[in-house]
Amino acid sequence: MRLYQRGSEWSIRVDKQGELMNSRAHNSEEVLAVLACKLIAGRKAPHLLIGGLGMGFTLRAALDNASQDASITVSELVPAVVRWNREHLGELAGFPLNDPRVKVLEQDVGKVMLEHEEGFDAIMLDVDNGPDAFTREDNDSLYGYPGLTNAYDALKPGGILTVWSAAPDRSFAQRLMKVGFEVEEKRVHAVANQSGGKHTIWVGTRPCFNS
Repeated sequence: MRLYQRGSEWSIRVDKQGELMNSRAHNSEEVLAVLACKLIAGRKAPHLLIGGLGMGFTLRAALDNASQDASITVSELVPAVVRWNREHLGELAGFPLNDPRVKVLEQDVGKVMLEHEEGFDAIMLDVDNGPDAFTREDNDSLYGYPGLTNAYDALKPGGILTVWSAAPDRSFAQRLMKVGFEVEEKRVHAVANQSGGKHTIWVGTRPCFNS
């Protein structure tokens, strides 16, 4: 994984597999957080988990849309990505890692979820390119039945899971529903001016059976 700069534009690329993300196109990453935050608005001291730091745009949107008493844990497996955000990319999203509400863990988000049963009000997953993982083969474990069950159990009743994907995946929504989520699928422009391609975001709600 390498970081590239051309003028004011930044790009993260994976050897032999091409561009993973670009600073020009981040609207859908922001929507990932906005959707989750809106659905938990009004909760007292909510705890949010973001899987995948990227260039910080999802985290910035979460900070801008979460309450001041919220706490946000960011799980990023690649230490270099955290370092790049601190040393080079922070200005892109207004230095979100400097916000006191943020805690960064350099570990697999699947492990974080496993260690926090009913610990989160919302989970936002933007790991690799979504369910059709291509950077790490074992990303499939995050989006398969064991990983989705792990996410379900890590959410409080009524909690929200949002998942970003570069492309549609019909079978993924079916897996979410089989695990127990109520599911909505959205197609969102990659660029805020509504131009260019679209990405997919799934919104999964863990039902409040006892409410």
